[in-house]
Amino acid sequence: MVKGRQGERARLYVRGTILGYKRSKSNQYPNTSLIQIEDVNTQEQVAWYFGKRMAYIYKAKVKKNGSHFRCIWGKVTRSHGNSGVVRAKFKSNLPPKSMIGLGFSCTRVTFEVDALFELSNDVPSDA
Repeated sequence: MVKGRQGERARLYVRGTILGYKRSKSNQYPNTSLIQIEDVNTQEQVAWYFGKRMAYIYKAKVKKNGSHFRCIWGKVTRSHGNSGVVRAKFKSNLPPKSMIGLGFSCTRVTFEVDALFELSNDVPSDA
């Protein structure tokens, strides 16, 4: 939090659900994943997310760099259909285990630039 700022902390990410890989009738293309972003239901809403970075965060058994959590970074490339689903490419392909269908996943879309802009607008200037 910014020093002297009052109120609740703002969440700077949005959850999403991994639906699967891009596919045709008989082939699937694991280099492109389909992600349903929470509370995004139209193509107009999806347009804001183009180019934004995503992180698939998962927990591993073996500790690495002092943490059990690992991350695969990706980027939203385009929309998929009319219902708010996006296509995303990750640095390495998402594992099939990420698509178990638990109802939610730990995919996050970060908004670092926009959050800094909002914080700079909230701080009153002395000049």
